[in-house]
Amino acid sequence: MFRKLLVILLTVPTAITAACNDGPTAPAPASSAQLSGSAAASATSLPRVQTALAGGRQDVVVNMLDACDPDSFNAVLGPGSCVRSGGVKFEQFIAQLTRLGFAAPWRFAPQNSNVRVGQTFVATNKGGEVHTFTEVDEFGGGIVPSLNQLAHLSTVAPECTALDPDDFVAPGGVYREEAGQVGTSKFQCCIHPWMRLEASVSDR
Repeated sequence: MFRKLLVILLTVPTAITAACNDGPTAPAPASSAQLSGSAAASATSLPRVQTALAGGRQDVVVNMLDACDPDSFNAVLGPGSCVRSGGVKFEQFIAQLTRLGFAAPWRFAPQNSNVRVGQTFVATNKGGEVHTFTEVDEFGGGIVPSLNQLAHLSTVAPECTALDPDDFVAPGGVYREEAGQVGTSKFQCCIHPWMRLEASVSDR
């Protein structure tokens, strides 16, 4: 067990660094000013769907949350990997993933919603790590193989293999996606693939 955890600890940094910081277009960590007012993730409470009136329409507010501890995450993953205050130490994060297949504080809030065609999801990164809010046909793994393994996800969501630089949302950043058609829409983080939202989209 210790050997397996050691291998994971050694491979996760490389995978996440390659996934999030590859090339000159990778998002830069947010400054402390950008993070002012960000909320720490709670593993027990699930906020209701919120809407905000913008430009004559109601946007659906989604919070991308995590609880990374900057000292331990940055020590393993590199400076700037986590820019929030306090939280879950890296070894606890890996232990929870190993035990459960997910880390509860890393989540979208809400995780389910009812929306109308034409409304826009406004996903704000209120955590300390980079995330994505990626629409997928079916939930699956992301771009970090070691995290996929810990989350017991053997099939990678194809949409996660075709990300553009602006799909990566740095702490304090915002990503917008319009609800385009009636049915069920699914969104996940392509770095932490257990972070998911499923929306029922109607035309009224």
